[in-house]
Formats: sequence, structure tokens, C-alpha cells
Amino acid sequence: MSIQIVPQDELADGKNAAGNIPPVLFANLKTLYQRRADRLRALAENSPLDGYLNFAAAICDAQQRVLKEFPLSIDLSGELEKAAGKPPLDCALFPRTPHWLTLLDALIAVLKPGASEPVRKVLECLEQSPNLQREMMATELLCQDFKHVPADKAPFIWAALSLYWAQMAAQLRGVGRADYGENRQFCPVCGSIPVSAVINAGGLRYLHCNLCESEWHVVRAKCSNCDEMEHLNLWSIDDEQATVKAEACDDCGAYLKVIYQDKDPQADAVADDLATLLLDDRMEDKGFSGSGINPFLFPAE
Repeated sequence: MSIQIVPQDELADGKNAAGNIPPVLFANLKTLYQRRADRLRALAENSPLDGYLNFAAAICDAQQRVLKEFPLSIDLSGELEKAAGKPPLDCALFPRTPHWLTLLDALIAVLKPGASEPVRKVLECLEQSPNLQREMMATELLCQDFKHVPADKAPFIWAALSLYWAQMAAQLRGVGRADYGENRQFCPVCGSIPVSAVINAGGLRYLHCNLCESEWHVVRAKCSNCDEMEHLNLWSIDDEQATVKAEACDDCGAYLKVIYQDKDPQADAVADDLATLLLDDRMEDKGFSGSGINPFLFPAE
């Protein structure tokens, strides 16, 4: 099964191929970033990663503020028809407007006053970079060509891009339709990859996009990366009741974190993934490769 984003009137009867399960859930931007910042700070209290978790929380605070002060206004009325079954906001193809740069500059302005000296220098360097250079780094990140983007600049660029794409997704006025097809491991809204999977209060699994913050349904019985069903295992550091586990597939050799919001409603797809890096180390020691990317921790290439 794959998921397509279609105009709302195409599903006016409220039916879709997945029965009563919504194939796609769009983010509630009014509370998303503040809830994530609060979660990051809560997780930092008893974590050896407290410094970085609080750093990420500060970025989320800035995203919440910039979202309110610099809202995106864009006409997406024709994008669903042009998509022809592909992600309508394809991150590798969709033309960006300069508004994302406005968001980046606004994030930098909010973050600089409270930043440490090393972080402030990075922000100032990014602030003074020509727009062409910043556009090139954005394109390389969106195309997963991470080696050409300095690791210290990537989280700030991505924070602006994510804020831009999340606002577009919220204005898309589309709904998800489950159809037969492939590429279920990619976001049906923007084509990016998940940061992690979440199990909601109803026991359903959704993959959470690391760019536009949308979530799309994938049945729990299948590998989220290759769709195989036979050789899946769940791993955790603590015990079987852990809020965060890693689902690993022996067929494709990939793993993805699973965040159990049915056990802890405050758990967040990004925050809880970032706070459990020890689990990533354990999975990599076992020979598995992560199929998701956290927006605060891009892979080194």
C-alpha cells in the first residue's frame, strides 16, 4: 500500500482504502514546537545529553516564536492536481520562495542573544553567508547530500526549512488516500524520510516526517523500510515497557525508533528519538543502519 494526497472533495464521503484509519495526520502547529521544547527539557533533567537536549529545546522555542511572528502565505491550490500521485510538496523538487530565508534570519535573531559563544559564532557566520550559499546548503540537505553542509550549521538551516514545509503542509487542504503502491517509507506529503515512528493512543503506528511534521500510517506487522514481515525484532535498553524501542529488520538491515505515545502521551517523535542515542549505538553495534534521520543530528558522510 502507498498513500497519496488528494483534494478533500475526492474523499467527500469520508471513505478511503484504509477503512476508518486516517492515512495521514497533519501537524497541529499551534502547540507542536512548544510541546517538543517542554519534552526536551524534561528529558534533559536526568540525561547525560542534557546540554544538547536543552540546545534543541531552545531551537524549538525559537520555531514557535517565529511561526507566530512570520506566518507563511502561499497559494497551493493547484499543487494537488499537478502532483499526479506524487508528493505535492516534494522536498527535492518543490520551488522554495525567499520566505524560508526570512524564517532562517528570524530564527538566528531569536537565538543569538541567549546562545553560548561557540553557537553565537556559528549563527553569525550563517547570518552573514550569501543567500546563494544558504540556498545551496538547503538544497544539499533536502537531497540528503549531507557531506557538503557543515554539521554545526545544518540544524539551524533545517529548522527553518522544516518550519517552512510544515506551514505549507498545514495549508495544503488535502487528505490522504491509501492505494496500492510502493515507497511507503517516504512521506506522502513532501517525500522526506521519517525521524521515528509513533504508536498512538489507539495502538496505530504512524511514521513522523522529519521535514513537514506530517505523519502517515504504516501497519505494525511490516518493516517500515522494506515491507517485509517475517524477521522483525524490537529492542530496548530498559525493559519491555520502555517508551522508546528500536524496530530492526533482518531482511533489509535497517532499524527505526518506535515512540510509544500510548504509554507516555508526552512522548515526542523528535525529542524522545534524540534522547535515546545509546539505543542507536546498540543497534549499530549489532550491524543495523538507521532508516530515519533526526533533524538535530544529521549523519556524517
